[in-house]
Amino acid sequence: MTLKERQNLLTQITVFINNLAVDDENKAPDEPKKIDKVELLTVKECANEVNGLSECTVRQLVAQGKLPHIRSGAGKRGKILIPKTALLEYFGG
Repeated sequence: MTLKERQNLLTQITVFINNLAVDDENKAPDEPKKIDKVELLTVKECANEVNGLSECTVRQLVAQGKLPHIRSGAGKRGKILIPKTALLEYFGG
């Protein structure tokens, strides 16, 4: 590649990069993503939310993998938190 060809290629690359920078400046800033709030219930709150549901049944559903959950804290002693929407969806409410 000759020196003239290199200079031409560098000029084209520079123009291309400058055009990208100008396009980015003219773009409207991205709107922040809206995060939906998730209400998490304890096992006891789940039992109170659905009539006739016991805490034992909630724990069994969690152990069987039928209810999504988050365990806060370490190990088996951590508090079980269940999304309210998942609980109501499971019981058709």
